[in-house]
Amino acid sequence: MWQSARKFGLEHCDLETMLQNVNLLMRTLTLNIDSQNKKPIPWVYYLVTLVLGLCYYYVFLFCMAWVVAWRSRQTGDWLGATIVASLGITSEIGTTKLLYMILYIRQIRELVDLYRECDKLVSPESRFADNLLKTLKVVKKRAIFFWMVLVGNGVAYICRPFLRPGRHLLEDSFTIYGFEPKFESPNYEISNLLLSGGIVFVVYLPSNISAFLIIITGYTEAQMIALSEEMLNLWDEAQRHYQHRAAAFATSSVLIQSREVKWQEYTVKKEIVNEYIRSHLREIIKMHRTNIFIVQKVENVYRNLIAAEFILLTFGITVELLGRLENTYLQIPFALMQVAMDCYCGQKVMDASVVFENAVYACQWENFDVDNMKTVLVMLQMSQKTMRLSAGGVTMLSFTSLASVIRIIYSGYTALRQLY
Repeated sequence: MWQSARKFGLEHCDLETMLQNVNLLMRTLTLNIDSQNKKPIPWVYYLVTLVLGLCYYYVFLFCMAWVVAWRSRQTGDWLGATIVASLGITSEIGTTKLLYMILYIRQIRELVDLYRECDKLVSPESRFADNLLKTLKVVKKRAIFFWMVLVGNGVAYICRPFLRPGRHLLEDSFTIYGFEPKFESPNYEISNLLLSGGIVFVVYLPSNISAFLIIITGYTEAQMIALSEEMLNLWDEAQRHYQHRAAAFATSSVLIQSREVKWQEYTVKKEIVNEYIRSHLREIIKMHRTNIFIVQKVENVYRNLIAAEFILLTFGITVELLGRLENTYLQIPFALMQVAMDCYCGQKVMDASVVFENAVYACQWENFDVDNMKTVLVMLQMSQKTMRLSAGGVTMLSFTSLASVIRIIYSGYTALRQLY
């Protein structure tokens, strides 16, 4: 068991291990994203997911709607209704993602298989593999950090009322239907239990599901950075390749003095170097095309989900701001972190694509023969179409779109605050 737990650490950053890590987390949500894993999901996972799901839907859908639409009219507590509404809106992100994953499970399994096939093209013990692992280590750190922030946010939210004097619910503005007065036993204990179960469901879903997106987009980023290194070192590697062959088949010192032999040697060197470059350019083009195709598949599968997430988060954070920061200071990081991480992953894919484009131009192509120059020209044209992920095909996932979302949230908040 300890050996299995260690595979979640940074010592194991290869794609296969990370996919197994994510699939293990997904299986606790009754999802199996690995077509090669034929083991049935344990029944206890179904039971826990069902119980937590019932807690969530009763508290954050039914009770939330009841408090906002009916209870707030009786009590006149519109601030409390705003806080409750913000919890209900932002909590929908996790259930939306889970439903989407269930509906598109076949396409997601195909994505996993495509990434595996791409990883098989990598020669082990090569410089490319070493550079790939260096970036994948950073990607795994990114996924672990995101998971810990979301889960830690949920733990802090659950523990907060028990660290304050007196009796408090996880959210005092929340009234659970059928359990009033809410601060008397056993209503108080049952309400906190239902709220805690709902919070676990709300936090655990997006932390696991988003970790999968972080890893697959991070692998594409790692591939492009490693391919960039291959392009930048291509000419020097070709020269070393020739020197190695020349040392093995060295001519005599007498022949080397001959001008004709020197010209033949130059011609042979040129042929050997360009043949080496030609074969490696073919491999790089194949890897590049594969990554372009996979990113397009990721875009097709996730674009609508990310668009729905952006809409929910925009409304949710706006309502959280209306509920005042002193009341929602733990909710805003949970929502904003998800938008920020999606935009960050999209930006890193774009940056890696630009790095590859610059590497293609800086590969000393002027020293290649005409055929290899033409190949580099085709690669440059392909690389200038930057790889991108979008939210519904409307806005690209980048730091610019993150700034736009924050601006929209603030504009909506300032407009609604006047009405409020």
